[in-house]
Order: sequence, then C-alpha cells, then structure tokens
Amino acid sequence: MRIVSYRSGDGEHRAGVQTAAGILDAGSAMGGEALTVRRLLESGRIEELRGSAEKGVEPVSGEEPALLPPVPDPEKLICIGLNYRSHAEEAGIAPPQVPTIFAKFRNALSSPGSDVKLPEASEKLDYEAEVAFVIGRRAKDVSREDAMDHVAGFTLLNDLSARDWQFATPQWMPGKVFDGSAPCGPALVTPDEAGAHDSIEFKLELNGETMQDAVTSDLIFSVPELVAHLSRWMTLEPGDVIATGTPSGVGSVREPRVWLKQGDEVVISSPTLGTLRTGLV
Repeated sequence: MRIVSYRSGDGEHRAGVQTAAGILDAGSAMGGEALTVRRLLESGRIEELRGSAEKGVEPVSGEEPALLPPVPDPEKLICIGLNYRSHAEEAGIAPPQVPTIFAKFRNALSSPGSDVKLPEASEKLDYEAEVAFVIGRRAKDVSREDAMDHVAGFTLLNDLSARDWQFATPQWMPGKVFDGSAPCGPALVTPDEAGAHDSIEFKLELNGETMQDAVTSDLIFSVPELVAHLSRWMTLEPGDVIATGTPSGVGSVREPRVWLKQGDEVVISSPTLGTLRTGLV
C-alpha cells in the first residue's frame, strides 16, 4: 500500500492512499473523520485502511491533489551519516562502530515535485539520495529481532547538504537544516510493497545523468540495527522519519566537484518506492 499526504480543499493535510484510479481519502474510506498520516500511525489503523481501500472507494473528486511529504509533521527527523560502505570508502573514512546521527527539522521538509531555493550563503550545495523509514509503533529499547514490527514503511529523501556550512564546525547540522533541505516522498510504502529492508534499489540522476546507484544491502547499519540503536537512545514515536544515509557518488568527493546550481533537476527513483523530483531555484 502507498500511503500519501495531500492538501485538501480546506487547506489541511490529510492521509490518502495512492492507487491507479487516484488518491483515496483515508478518513472517508474508513467512514470517519479526516485523518493525517501521523494520526493514522498513532492510532494503529494501517491494516484497517488497507481493508477499506480494497473495497473500491471512490478517489478524491476533481483534479488530483498535489502531494506533500508523506509525514508533513513528524516529531523527529533523524538522519544517519556515513552509513554506506561505498560512501565511507570514497570519503576515506573508516566505517563507524556506532551509528552517526544528526537531525533535521520540519522546516527542511519539502514536497515531491517542488522547487527548493538555493541557500544564499552557501556555494557548495550537494545532493544525497537516501532511503528513509517511518516509525509506525512506539519503540523503546527494541531488539533487532523485533525492530521491523515498529516500521510502518519506507520512502525516499534527499539530504541536501551545504558542505561549506556542514564542515565549518565539528557538528554537521549547520549545513543540514536550511529551509527545504529534505525533499521527501512521494509515498510511504508499506513493507509488503517496498520489499525487504536490505534489498531496496534506488538511484539519483542530476539533469538526467546518473550520479548515485545503490541497494540498501550496502548499509553498514541495517534498518533493524538502526531501530535497535536509536530506541536505546530515545523513544521513537509513530511518524518519526529516519533517513538511513547516502551511498557513494556525492558531488563533494567527485573530481571535479559537482555543486548544485539554479535550474538543476534532481531525480531520485526506486522500482518500489517511486520517484522524487526536486528542482533548484
């Protein structure tokens, strides 16, 4: 199932299901009040939604609404650094012994297909294709064996990074938190459709040229390992988004360096997770 967030006619964001016929409103499909994706996850009603959607509910009337990030209002947006063997190798850094984490905030989220304004104070903006997962059930001190029971599904995320800001201090966050720096989407894809957590394929194209091409089997810390580690450090809540890291091919280690500029189009695609397009303006 492909769960999305869209903006309704009254300007609110609502949960829906993306189908070949169009977007089904989740609340209407289940015969109740309007729901957000975060509320859907908090109430544990994904399977109820699946059953309702399979009954052939009519899609949202009129022109198909534009999509928002799958979870527009997460409590936490956690990012993992240096989590692909290929990326650690190209950066000349030994693989970490424990996950490297940093945070982004809601202001960083941008919708699939939207344009992101280049940060004026940076001259070294880079792309980072990532597979992210979303927490579906509260997780605290969860074991690796039980971790996937707490994962609602997967989506794509572009960890846009201002490298000159990122490395200006020992902490990476200055280069990670500008407005629009986390394009995310297009859908929250449940595990049955996304595929095994360690076999999700994805790639990034910049203006039509493939720059990154990877499979999540190259992760240093797998999705279950990340849930286990993070849930020891903090309580993970339904709707929390965790970006698992980027593979090799980022612009900052290429020769010559590749920095994003106005007019560029970045497309991250996956056979199971869909396509996330972002323009730079």
